Amino acid sequence: MRSLLWPKSVSSALVLAGLNSRPVGRLSRESTPLISLENPVSLKDQFEAAVADSKNLSERPDNATLLKLYALYKQGSAGDVDGKRPGFTDMVGRAKWDAWNELKGTGNDDAMQQYIDLIESLK
Repeated sequence: MRSLLWPKSVSSALVLAGLNSRPVGRLSRESTPLISLENPVSLKDQFEAAVADSKNLSERPDNATLLKLYALYKQGSAGDVDGKRPGFTDMVGRAKWDAWNELKGTGNDDAMQQYIDLIESLK
């Protein structure tokens, strides 16, 4: 099995941060595998991690960014918008629907990657 290797100090930090599957007690003086090249982290796993990270941002994003995050999340998880556009009395629902509808035709993987990238830029 091929894997990327990192020095022990980097491996220890990754384990403590929860980024390595090896428990802290099993670290040795040798290098510790970080990522198996046969089982890379899937885009879906990265997306789910970004969704979790979105709840812990240091600052609340502005409304335009929140709408973009909502639209990318919906496009990445559900695909193209369906159903009727909310009525004019539901301004929030209408804004969300419009933001999601703008992404119509964007692939799920593209939307997930854009969501991940946006969350990373907000950290």
